[in-house]
Amino acid sequence: MPSKPYLNFADVQKIATAAHAEAVANNWAVTIAICDDGGHLLSLQRLDGAAPLSSHIAPSKAKTAALGRRESKVYEDIINNGRTAFLTVPFVEGMLEGGVPVIVDGHVIGAVGVSGVKSDQDAQIAKAGIAALAQ
Repeated sequence: MPSKPYLNFADVQKIATAAHAEAVANNWAVTIAICDDGGHLLSLQRLDGAAPLSSHIAPSKAKTAALGRRESKVYEDIINNGRTAFLTVPFVEGMLEGGVPVIVDGHVIGAVGVSGVKSDQDAQIAKAGIAALAQ
């Protein structure tokens, strides 16, 4: 039977700590969500000053990246390039940049979603969190 890696509690803490540090270093008030490969929420941090709505957007971005097995920006680009019918895809709600899959040995094992600043900055925070797994 095949096996694959998965996010354990220590992994989630590493990602959350590094993402939090990136946000704080840039003085960005955001919400950081981490989910497993099925889009199930494992961690949620709403930093001081982050908009309440960001606590709904960040998990949606993470879930979209996990289930789609790609960055949520891909879906934003599809829609912005005119394929508005893509908005009808089921279970895909966070179609904005800022959701990044966690990939280990070619397997998507989860994702990080961030909301609260510019979308590319959200993605920067998510990627900083994920990079902590390699350390």
